[in-house]
Amino acid sequence: MATSVAFTEDLAREVLAAATDGTGGAAELLSLGENAVFALDGTVVRVGRDAQLLPRAEHELRVATWLESEGVPAVRAAEPEARLVGGHPVTFWQRLPAAVRPAGPADLAGLLRLVHALPEPPFALPPRELLGGIERWLRLAGDAVPREDAAFLRARRDDILAALPGLVPHLPPGPLHGDALPRNVHITPQGPLLVDLETFSSDLREHDLVVMALSRDRYGLPAAEYESFCAGYGWDVREWEGCAVLRGARETASCAWVSQHAPGNPAALSEFRRRVASLRASDPAVRWHPF
Repeated sequence: MATSVAFTEDLAREVLAAATDGTGGAAELLSLGENAVFALDGTVVRVGRDAQLLPRAEHELRVATWLESEGVPAVRAAEPEARLVGGHPVTFWQRLPAAVRPAGPADLAGLLRLVHALPEPPFALPPRELLGGIERWLRLAGDAVPREDAAFLRARRDDILAALPGLVPHLPPGPLHGDALPRNVHITPQGPLLVDLETFSSDLREHDLVVMALSRDRYGLPAAEYESFCAGYGWDVREWEGCAVLRGARETASCAWVSQHAPGNPAALSEFRRRVASLRASDPAVRWHPF
């Protein structure tokens, strides 16, 4: 039976060398996770953990090329196509200058206004799927989380899935970022631009706005900063009747996502317990900690 090879920096560098004809030896490793991200001269090269990440890499490149054609400030591809090198997807991106300051909610709001004004692209965007990973995350959690908590989250997921088709949107559905947080905005000398394009979807655009409402209520975003976001966008999603359903979807997914880290990680287990208890109590004000 074949065993999987660990995705290490050394392995990623071997793939990088093969993709660059040996010129990537001096590349700087920026991060190592599902992708190894290297800085190489004026480009950033992302080496994926395995071939299963190829469709996601291709999606990001399509989105980046489309956003460029629409004039939306976003990270730009240095090559339009992904390569599969030794079973690893490799993509090339233009390297961004150092951020001139941290991004804030108002920066994000301005970019979302641009994205939410876009028509559908010439390729199909998927729907925003928040709940699809819950079963896998709970399975990975195993016996580290109580069985009744896992059952509670599954039931919550099913109730939300049943409620989604009945939502009446306030905004016209269409392209959205999918993970609309200031951390996915980079401030260049020319202004803010979007990064992390892998969750671009076509769905209820309210999904992008609920993220910041949840940041205010669960993660401690100051009220004044949330108000600056709403002012920049021109609307507060909390006024919409469907807000609770989309918020519930993101909360349920976020709670289940933490559960997968609970085995062998006491901090993750503690955070999972905090989150699931607040959902059981229907208490929207309990502070959650980023994990």
